[in-house]
Amino acid sequence: MELNQDAQADTSQVEDVRGAGGGGGFPLPIGGGRGGILGLIVGLIVVLAGGGYGATQIFGGSGGGGTPASDCSTANPNRLADVACRNELYITSIQAFWQTTLPRAYGTAYQPAHTVFFSQQVNTGCGAADSGAGPFYCPPDKKVYIDLTFYDELVNRFGAKGEFAQPYVLAHEYGHHVQDLLGTMAQVDRLEQRDPGSRNRYSVALELQADCLAGVWSRHATETTDASGRPIFTSVTAQDIQDAVTAAGTVGDDKIAQQAGRTVNPDAFTHGSAAQRQQWVTTGYRSGDPRSCDTFAGLI
Repeated sequence: MELNQDAQADTSQVEDVRGAGGGGGFPLPIGGGRGGILGLIVGLIVVLAGGGYGATQIFGGSGGGGTPASDCSTANPNRLADVACRNELYITSIQAFWQTTLPRAYGTAYQPAHTVFFSQQVNTGCGAADSGAGPFYCPPDKKVYIDLTFYDELVNRFGAKGEFAQPYVLAHEYGHHVQDLLGTMAQVDRLEQRDPGSRNRYSVALELQADCLAGVWSRHATETTDASGRPIFTSVTAQDIQDAVTAAGTVGDDKIAQQAGRTVNPDAFTHGSAAQRQQWVTTGYRSGDPRSCDTFAGLI
C-alpha cells in the first residue's frame, strides 16, 4: 500500500480530541452503540473477565495517542509518518467512495460522518466510552470513534500485521454508517425486538455485512481521489488485501474468546467467527459491489 504524497485529506471529516479527557470512566452502556470492530459487548466482557473496569485491562497501555491537531497538510514532508494524518487520508478515501457508490447502488444519498480520534475516554451520543470498547460507530450522533492506539494492540496482541489493517478497521465502521443510512440498522433493531432469541444471529449478520462493505471499498481504494482530483492511494497490493483479511480473522469472536480464556460458544457470537469475517471481506473485495453483501439471507 502506498499513499499519494500529494493527496490532501479532508480534515473537516475528523474531530481530534486526544488529550482532552472527556469520559466518565465507565464503558459505553451495552446496546448504546451499534457496531465495532471488536464489539462493545465483547469489549466489556473481556474487561470484566480480566478483573478490571477500564481500557488498560484490555490494552495494557496508557491510551495516549499523540497530540491533537497534527500538521497533516501537504506542506509537511513528514506527515505520512503520523498515524493521524494517514488515517485522515483513509477516511477521505472511504467517504469519497461511498459518496458516489451509495446513490449508484441504492439510490440513496450519502451523508458524510465524522470520525473522532480520542485517547482513553470519550463522551458520545451513545454514552461515555473508553478505549476498551475498540473502534465503534454510534448511530445517534452518526460518528465513528477510535483511539488510535488500538492499532498497536491490533498488531501486538491480535497479530494483525500490515498497514492496510488500519483502513480496513475504518472501512468496517463506515460500513455501519452505510447500514444506518440505508435503514438496515433500524430494521435489525426491529427484528431483534420481535425475536430476541435470534438477537445474536442478527448482530452477526450486521457485522459480517460491514466486513463485506469494507472489502468492497478496498477493491476501489485506488480509484478514490481528494477534493482536487488527486488519487489518494497510488497502489494497493494483493498482500495489502491479505493483511485486511488477516486482520478480520484476528478479531473473530472465537479468537477473542480464546484470548480471554473463555470457552468458544458460537451461540454467543455477536460479530462472527474468524473464518466468517475473512470470508465476507473477501466476498466484498472480489465482487466490488455492495449488493453482493447479503449476509442476511435466510434471516430476513
